[in-house]
Amino acid sequence: MKCLVSLFVLLSFSSSAQPAGYLVDPPKVDHRVELLSIVFRLAEAEEYSGTSFKMYTDRIERHFRPYQDHELIQLVKKIRNDHGVGYDAVMSMAICIDTQLNPLVPFTDEQPDKRWGKKNAEAFVKQLKQFYKDAACEAFFEQNKDLYAEVSQRFLPVYEKLDLKWYSSFYGKAPSEKFIIVNGVGNGGGNFGPSITYADQHRDVYAIMGTWSVDDKGMALFDVRNYFPTLLHEFNHSFVNALLPAVKNELKASGEKLYAAVKEEMKRQAYGNWETMLNEALVRAAVIKYMKDHNFDREEIANEVSQQMDRGFVWINELVAELEKYDQQRNSYTTLQAYMPRLAAAYKEYAGNIENYRKEYERKKPKVIAIAEFENGSKKVSATIKTITVKFDRPLLGKGKSISLGKKGRDAVPNFGEITYSEDRQSVIIEVDLVSNKEYEFVLTGRAFKSVEWMPMNDYTISFETLP
Repeated sequence: MKCLVSLFVLLSFSSSAQPAGYLVDPPKVDHRVELLSIVFRLAEAEEYSGTSFKMYTDRIERHFRPYQDHELIQLVKKIRNDHGVGYDAVMSMAICIDTQLNPLVPFTDEQPDKRWGKKNAEAFVKQLKQFYKDAACEAFFEQNKDLYAEVSQRFLPVYEKLDLKWYSSFYGKAPSEKFIIVNGVGNGGGNFGPSITYADQHRDVYAIMGTWSVDDKGMALFDVRNYFPTLLHEFNHSFVNALLPAVKNELKASGEKLYAAVKEEMKRQAYGNWETMLNEALVRAAVIKYMKDHNFDREEIANEVSQQMDRGFVWINELVAELEKYDQQRNSYTTLQAYMPRLAAAYKEYAGNIENYRKEYERKKPKVIAIAEFENGSKKVSATIKTITVKFDRPLLGKGKSISLGKKGRDAVPNFGEITYSEDRQSVIIEVDLVSNKEYEFVLTGRAFKSVEWMPMNDYTISFETLP
């Protein structure tokens, strides 16, 4: 396999840890990450099948579709079906193989991830080498090197905003890890924070950032406001994931109660148990703490809080407040690890109040109280009306103006004109051009319409029929 040494142009894998100093290399595209994303795309893994960056994913389709029945892809489908290998388990494998597609660390039933298992991990790597040759992966990566370079160049403003000194200060742990930022070009909205610990105990910690937005020419676009919180999120994982095991027993009852209350929201995000949920909650609270410590705009912080509550973490404000208590007692608690028993005690209160948190969150959401021109669901709407005025029970932020498709699809969406707000911002006024004898349907979503506290509305479907 000597010929494989030159196949990848990857990040450097030094056996010595990058010390404090917080020098983090600029972001790069890692071909291992791209390779495994492509493999799982071919295996029809939903989380690796996005087309946000269509310019690039179309190239993947053209080059790799003839290999969708390769022996490797069949193996991936089987182990995915039998053992749930997907999401972060895929990226954990990507960072655990070297430029020759050999393990950087010995595979075990727990490494690179327990969903793989030693036997399946070894079988996968063996077939991966053959696939790399059969599918002319080297040629594909070479053909896309200019695209990769431009993507990473465009990500620099996000990278340059990162303050890694905050991490060691907040967690009370001097970093011995090497931090590596990777642009996951084919990952769509998928973002991952895997790490690898070598035999000499130094660690490489990754922030693998997806590419989910593009400009009007179809090239990757990285808006700092959208991508920076995600970068913070992934780096926090490398610290948080090691904290909960020490207090797992103390957290178990609270975690199980909380998870039962928000199970549906968690499952939609592929968080299958209370431990994963609590890791995610602490990571998200740490992101908000970082934003506060760095004087982010009040609206940015409020938006981040509301997003996390909308994802089911309705106790996020209380958890952030607990982290602030910790930060005010650093003479007594030099590390967040030392504070974890206090955090476990706080979680008992969160679990006891979970239903109150959920009710309070729902109370704060803006709600539709009426449509001025007709009753929602009416089959007797005049096609001559020129506006649909949606009235809310409280003022809205007044920024969102997008409308989504309903279940009936694009054909059921009216021809829209301008979308405006009433002077008191309690109504959304939608200009329409309707035709007679037609069914219409569209959806107002929480992504667009929020209260002045940044609380999103629940998705609201508007449907009606016009008279003949």
